[in-house]
Amino acid sequence: MGHKKSWLTKFLVWRAKHISHRQFVSILSILVGFTSGMGAVMLKNLTHFFQHLMEGKLVQYYHHAFYFVFPIIGLALVRIIIKYVIRNKVSHGIPSTLYAISKRKGIMARYQMFGSLLTAPITVGFGGSVGLEGPTVATGAAISSNIARALHLNHATRILLISCACAGALSSIFKAPIAAIVFAIEVFSLDLTLASLLPLLLASLSAIITSYFFFGDDALLPFKIVDGFTIADIPFYMILGLFGGITSIYFTEVYTRVQKFFDKLGSPIQKLMLGGVVIGVLVFLVPPLYGEGFDTMNNLVQGNTDAVLENNILNLDLNNGWAVIILLAGLVAFKIVASALTFGAGGVGGIFAPTLFMGSLMGNCVAKLINHLGIFKNMVSESNFTLVGMTGLMAGVLHAPLTAIFLIAEVTGGYELFIPLMLTAAISYALARYVHPHSVYAMELARKGELITHNKDHAVLMFMEMDKVIEKNFLPVYPKMNLGDIVHKVVTQSTRNIFPVIHEKKGTLLGIILMDDIRPIMFDQSMYDKVLATDVMQTPPSIIDLDVDKMADVMKKFQDSGAWNLPVVKDGKYEGFISKSKLLTAYRRELINYTQ
Repeated sequence: MGHKKSWLTKFLVWRAKHISHRQFVSILSILVGFTSGMGAVMLKNLTHFFQHLMEGKLVQYYHHAFYFVFPIIGLALVRIIIKYVIRNKVSHGIPSTLYAISKRKGIMARYQMFGSLLTAPITVGFGGSVGLEGPTVATGAAISSNIARALHLNHATRILLISCACAGALSSIFKAPIAAIVFAIEVFSLDLTLASLLPLLLASLSAIITSYFFFGDDALLPFKIVDGFTIADIPFYMILGLFGGITSIYFTEVYTRVQKFFDKLGSPIQKLMLGGVVIGVLVFLVPPLYGEGFDTMNNLVQGNTDAVLENNILNLDLNNGWAVIILLAGLVAFKIVASALTFGAGGVGGIFAPTLFMGSLMGNCVAKLINHLGIFKNMVSESNFTLVGMTGLMAGVLHAPLTAIFLIAEVTGGYELFIPLMLTAAISYALARYVHPHSVYAMELARKGELITHNKDHAVLMFMEMDKVIEKNFLPVYPKMNLGDIVHKVVTQSTRNIFPVIHEKKGTLLGIILMDDIRPIMFDQSMYDKVLATDVMQTPPSIIDLDVDKMADVMKKFQDSGAWNLPVVKDGKYEGFISKSKLLTAYRRELINYTQ
């Protein structure tokens, strides 16, 4: 251990002498991009192995009923791995990364480097209706965080490398390097500066090269635009944007309500059994809900709807246009139910793929509805609507409209659909954001006031730690103490001009005494026995509660009260004081660290 530390110390000293900080970060971003790319390769290969084993062997050669048992088996295996191997909670990928950035200054535990790698392929491969994008991001982010910690890099650099890992993960998965960079900026609220742009570019490039090395030209979404865009289609894309916004709201509502329902279930076994059985029933009845669903998306874009809806449980005639529309709408409705159940039952995955899946179905369904009604002169392109529908759902659910636009533009190999992509994304995003101000990723953090945003002032306050600005060198006064005791036992021994009055046994804060309040009488010895602490005590202008208040609340309390010192309590008990001067000094220090 000592030898390892000595080697690392020598390397860091050598690096400081020969390589600038910016050059070092650029080198690390290439490494982070490579590790994210490798994480994507491993996750994808493991998942495809399990999925091929389940669907390609057991279902194909034995019986369709295996669809029913696969999800509960997968969830049980995930539960065993988490309990006995990882021994820590494996959180959902992108939300856990956002939490690490917001509340832990980019520090992620070591087990997060392999937690998703062990559990996500089993969840998805055995039929869990979630995606691999979130776990890939979480794996890359955890690796980059631990690399940064090992090399003693500062907080700002840790955040940058985590963002590089995010960009690398998506670049590797979708082979869309620009969309990946935009996603890192949109979702992780990274400030786009020259210092951050180059590492993001290098990480994204490194990851996509890694992906090409292992997978060649194969892509999850190998789309090519066949039908062009005409101005006459604009009203129809506006309609698609409205449907996208409504579907996004439905997605978020179902997801949050199912999660709340499962949170109320105390036993993990209860969650596993209930979720596993219901997912099994859904997948058995509707096989396209199995796993990520990229085959379904590709079939829809290629116009092969029959391959998606064949052997439907209602045995509807696929030559009937209304029957096809109803079946597609049903898939849209049930996909998020299956995804939310997978999460609630203990599965590990992401919501990126379910969002794309629902978007493709929604877009295709809207196009078929417009064409089947026959009341419009123009026929719309079902292929284009399928692609643009994905953009609408991504913009509405993930609150990442720019990512949605660039992702579809990149995977289709051109920008011919740029106008409909922008139009649909804007309408869907505006409608969804009006109802849900925060994305599914950020909703819980935002509710607690712990979400990092592009508001730099708020971000700096988020990174400040309350414990580090609390001052405790204030001598207490007890309510039964008289003026003589206060003067001789407290004032003469203290270097401060404010004194907390606390309950002697309970430790609760009763009030404060200011030096200005007792100065006129403190030298009048005739008053020493007549005046008690409660006589000169006053209520503080405001109180800071450690259990409730965030740093933004503390700043507001100082602003509203005009005070220079405010008492701090926890569980009603006195903890100390926060002074405005120390708070502003800490704020300035954190601002410098944040913007370096």
